[in-house]
Amino acid sequence: MTNAIEVRGVSKRYGEFALRDVNLTLPGGSILGLIGENGAGKTTTIKCILNLIHLDAGTIRILGHDSVREERQAKEEIGVVMDECFFHDTLKPADLDRILAPSWKNWDRDLYRSYLKKFALPEKQLIREFSRGMKMKLSLAAALSHHPRILILDEATSGLDPVVRDEILEEFLGFIRDEEHAILISSHITSDLEKVADYIAYIHQGQVVLSGAKDELLESHGRVGCTARQLADLDPQFVARVRRGQFGCEALVSDRKAFRIRYPSLPVDPVSLEEIMLFIGKGENL
Repeated sequence: MTNAIEVRGVSKRYGEFALRDVNLTLPGGSILGLIGENGAGKTTTIKCILNLIHLDAGTIRILGHDSVREERQAKEEIGVVMDECFFHDTLKPADLDRILAPSWKNWDRDLYRSYLKKFALPEKQLIREFSRGMKMKLSLAAALSHHPRILILDEATSGLDPVVRDEILEEFLGFIRDEEHAILISSHITSDLEKVADYIAYIHQGQVVLSGAKDELLESHGRVGCTARQLADLDPQFVARVRRGQFGCEALVSDRKAFRIRYPSLPVDPVSLEEIMLFIGKGENL
């Protein structure tokens, strides 16, 4: 299939904050995870993709459609779940069927009700009586019930207990088994992305500072603990970031294999996505 989403050279300025030259590609049949600190630009990037804010520069294509000139065609293919449930508390899940049906040409009433049953969501219960997990499942059920080819999720699993998160992650994996489907998800819970994401993009201070296939990023990067003297002797080309402390130093290397060949006496430990974020976000150059 055509790439699900292509973001090219996107920039947007808000006062002192600027999203700068963001490039992302989401292939079909895959999950792209956006990581980054609060205020780094993840939600702004998603709003740009959804054409909720005007771009200062760049282009975005969704399944081959220009996100601005062909907005209606593009949005017919997207299901969106944000970090909060936006359905009014006085409504019931049964009410959403008749409210949302006119908005989507492919709305599937039977599919919607099957998701309510699958997620154990009472059709006649007020939404205000739902737990956070139930509200998130309701948002997901509504997002999936018009047969979208792309899911866009902004912190959709935050604040959920591990059991509910695992259930939702399983739903994501089921969704992309069809190569015509794809998911873009931003999350602070990097362990979730380690479970399900195929690709990772790390946005830091409005820029994509690291991106690639998740497994390759985790395989290539590593952490080296060392003394200040050992750190000073390292070749900067092998070191992505360093952190100096009272009791020692540590370095993030971006090519474990090459580092081991050059420095066989220094052990290199595997790192998680969270550790990579901490190094890049709080570390410094050698």
